[in-house]
Amino acid sequence: MRWLLSVFLLALSSQCFAEPTQIQYLSGTDKDHRVDWDFQVNGGRNSGAWKKIPVPSNWEMEGFGTYRYSNDWQKDPAPDSVGVYRHQFAVPAEWRGKRIDIVFGAAMTDTQVVINGQPAGPVHQGGFYEFRYDVSRLLKPGESNQLEVTVHRYSANASVNRAERSSDYWLFSGIYRPVWLEARPQTNIERVSLDARHTGDFSADVFLDGATGGKVSARITTLDGKAMGKEISVEVVDGKAHLLGHVDRVVPWSAENPQRYQVRFQLLKGGKVVHEVSKIIGFRTIELRPRDGVYVNGSKVRLKGSNRHSIWPTSGRTTSKALSYQDARLMKEMNMNAVRMSHYPPDPHFLDVADEVGLYVIDELTGWQKAYDTDVATPLVKELVQRDQHHPSILFWANGNEGGFNRELDGLYAGWDAQRRPVIHPWENFGGIDTAHYPTYNCCATSLFNGRDVFMPTEFLHGLYDGGAGASLNDWWNAMLANPLSAGGFIWAFVDEGIVRDDRGGAVDVAGNLAPDGILGPYREKEGSFFAIKKIWSPLYLPLSELASLPSTFDGRITLENRYDFTNLNQLKLRWQLVRFGAGTGYAVVAQGNVKVPDVAPGMRGAASIALPADWARQDALYLSATDRDGREIYTWSWMIATPQQVAERMHGARDAVAVPAPATSSATLVELADGYRLQAGAVSALIDKSTGYLRELKRGDVLAPLSNGPRLVTGTAQLKTIHAARDGDDVVVAAEYSGNLRKVNWRLTSAGRLTVNYGYQMEGSRYVDALGVTFDYPEAEVKSMRWLGRGPYRVWKNRTQGVEFDVWQKDYNDTVSGQSWNYPEFKGFHDKVYWATLNTARLPITFINHADDIALRVFTPKEASGAGFEPKATHVDFPQGDISFLNAILPIGTKFHPPAELGPSAQQARTPNLGIWLENTIDIVVGEASR
Repeated sequence: MRWLLSVFLLALSSQCFAEPTQIQYLSGTDKDHRVDWDFQVNGGRNSGAWKKIPVPSNWEMEGFGTYRYSNDWQKDPAPDSVGVYRHQFAVPAEWRGKRIDIVFGAAMTDTQVVINGQPAGPVHQGGFYEFRYDVSRLLKPGESNQLEVTVHRYSANASVNRAERSSDYWLFSGIYRPVWLEARPQTNIERVSLDARHTGDFSADVFLDGATGGKVSARITTLDGKAMGKEISVEVVDGKAHLLGHVDRVVPWSAENPQRYQVRFQLLKGGKVVHEVSKIIGFRTIELRPRDGVYVNGSKVRLKGSNRHSIWPTSGRTTSKALSYQDARLMKEMNMNAVRMSHYPPDPHFLDVADEVGLYVIDELTGWQKAYDTDVATPLVKELVQRDQHHPSILFWANGNEGGFNRELDGLYAGWDAQRRPVIHPWENFGGIDTAHYPTYNCCATSLFNGRDVFMPTEFLHGLYDGGAGASLNDWWNAMLANPLSAGGFIWAFVDEGIVRDDRGGAVDVAGNLAPDGILGPYREKEGSFFAIKKIWSPLYLPLSELASLPSTFDGRITLENRYDFTNLNQLKLRWQLVRFGAGTGYAVVAQGNVKVPDVAPGMRGAASIALPADWARQDALYLSATDRDGREIYTWSWMIATPQQVAERMHGARDAVAVPAPATSSATLVELADGYRLQAGAVSALIDKSTGYLRELKRGDVLAPLSNGPRLVTGTAQLKTIHAARDGDDVVVAAEYSGNLRKVNWRLTSAGRLTVNYGYQMEGSRYVDALGVTFDYPEAEVKSMRWLGRGPYRVWKNRTQGVEFDVWQKDYNDTVSGQSWNYPEFKGFHDKVYWATLNTARLPITFINHADDIALRVFTPKEASGAGFEPKATHVDFPQGDISFLNAILPIGTKFHPPAELGPSAQQARTPNLGIWLENTIDIVVGEASR
């Protein structure tokens, strides 16, 4: 019995301690962990001599060769065409007798591998793919070994160059992903292709090397090792095992609930486990139903995504899992649920992260407008699909891009993919889905919104500089939600693809207007579109969010619309706050509480109620924050409660309550000059021009506050009819009447030194205008910072007013050109729903207090990129005249390819009502004191 027990324990031990694949890295693992190899490049910087280079890396980013963007093999071939690497490494003695592969994560482009003076195999062609050689016969276990790798920037195959190096991205070279050895038993599991469906059905094809018989078993467990269902075991037939099974009570994988499991495959011979392989999987089903939609796990989904290149400013294409987490979490922060891997397969750790955090993925074979030849592409399809097919995040394979489709490859994907995912041609209507790039909003007859096929633009709203991305997205998304054939879309692009140039003193280069296309900057700086997208793509929609302020009849009830695909709103948490604003940044919380979230299924509406205190209407604003079950903020909405008049009265009351220099007299004084009226109250004086009715000069004491030449209209005509000045109690007033669009400008200076201007203008009916409002001149060089109560902190455009919320914000002056410099938020531009704003200047602070609640404050004119290759094209905006403007209508912004008129309703010119419109505002101007 003891002998039988020993045999049993020995057999159990052999199964519990089966041999997995062993891995030894020859390089580092990522951009932050690298190993120096010897290196020589034949041209460009640091050429002609052996030096050290960290691996993995792109040699351009390490001081070698030349930097290139777009086509670099036809127009102007780079001198650094060949790089040679050498590296000494040891192989463990215990690996003797094993099958040993050398694996390259990727190298750009043609790569020849030599070990101990012998070629490992044929030259690998294709710069974005994982490839391997069996080098068992070439290695000396227990001894030192010599590796030499020759990497050619250009491929000997012209189609590889056309597909990979005539492209709208930085063209790098060298070994930029890790290099490692894999050791397995001679009899081993070569690869696995599996299909785990949301129903719990599981199938896998296990391909074996060196085994014609035996058994293969599969055990599915939770990630912490808890067994799910029964072990599956089948006999090996002709070097392959086909496993079928079912697991009850699985939680399906989706972007909203990325539940993962682990499956362990074991190869058994004579009852002994000789090799095992594990995969992290998710139970997920993908279907493209023609003329219906894209379905995940039986439910229709809309993809909300962006296009992502693998890039970091200081390391080029060499990235890290930490960066993959950072990027994926930023996408989730924007309420995205998808990402397209344009235009090549990503690092495998990005797919691991997408599986973990929940992102739907389009995985793409390279072919930027030109396709690979069939002979060279056939093994690349295998390398792509074989590496990535077990990831539940991947919904589609993309066979090239924008004409780079080799149609002979379409049928190859299913041969390597047990899930038989749909294959798409980005830019083409193919396979039952229209992925047209950069359509206009009203496009097109018989397609997209006007077609009968499922549509999902894999590139749209091209985000050049500050245009596109979030601009007009609300129009597009509302139209997509209204059309049952829409499967969503992918914004171009995730980041500005800037790289640090050591030949330009460390400057970040975005290749003119070719690469500053991102929602984020090169170091992941957030642009205004980031927050607009976050609001527009929030899976919780509040119809009340279309209002800026709460109606006086508000009773706490809020309608909730569920825009999730799978999640019930009762999984969320809602929290409200009533707040008061002061003169400083931020707010004080007066009352707060939680909101009971009702049971609201996807696609449905429900109602929730906020238990507001009795005095809620005396507070300044209401905030409502939503978080998901993981504690991630979905969005925080805000509504003003206080009116502009209430805010103004409180500000003046606080100002009048503090000690201020007493006026020289008990009332304001009025002096008529030959060309104007001088108004004086204590230290404050204003000069009003008799010929225009506009402010000519504003001073406090002897210090000039250089606000002048307004309020003049930015659109329309004004002819002064009459102007007169008078006393009004202790105040003095100047009243001007006009013919034309401007009708009145009334100035008042109180005995307390408060200058107020009331203006009114009338626009004709059915008139299209770019901007409406009034403007002043103010020297930009004077301004140091701005603090304001309004929506912020980012500027807005007519077609991008989302993503800014009410608070007291502050930002220092900057001259940022979005996508060319990255000091965000930008200082200059349109600011939405401004109640008051204080400019801190080189001389005197000056505060503007609006009495209307629909005023956008324009602060100067943003500088645009200039010079050859930087022309703004459709993102150019003709700002209205002046420097400081108070506007009832502002301008939209275009994208890289389309002017605003082609983008949707919110990007059109403003149109006055048929009967015309009367607009009026009062602005208090406080000079020499900050807002209180």
